[in-house]
Amino acid sequence: MSLSLLAAFFQVVRFYEVLIVVYVLMSWFPLRGVFYDVFRVLGSVCEPYVGIFRRFIPAVGGLDFSPWIAILALEFVRVALERLV
Repeated sequence: MSLSLLAAFFQVVRFYEVLIVVYVLMSWFPLRGVFYDVFRVLGSVCEPYVGIFRRFIPAVGGLDFSPWIAILALEFVRVALERLV
């Protein structure tokens, strides 16, 4: 894989991490109108990946840590690929 392609992949991973954080933050507030639509779009983008972790990591005290574990997994893959190159 060329370095520019790898750099683009790293940027996509970072952007996806930001989308997950925004999705989590938006879930804490009651949403209406266009914000609810944005939340639904983010959910359709983030839930397939975060849902994998949600199946294995139960909520603790009403807090769902699966999005944070999902971000850590993305970071682990990114750093591992970075060190291989």
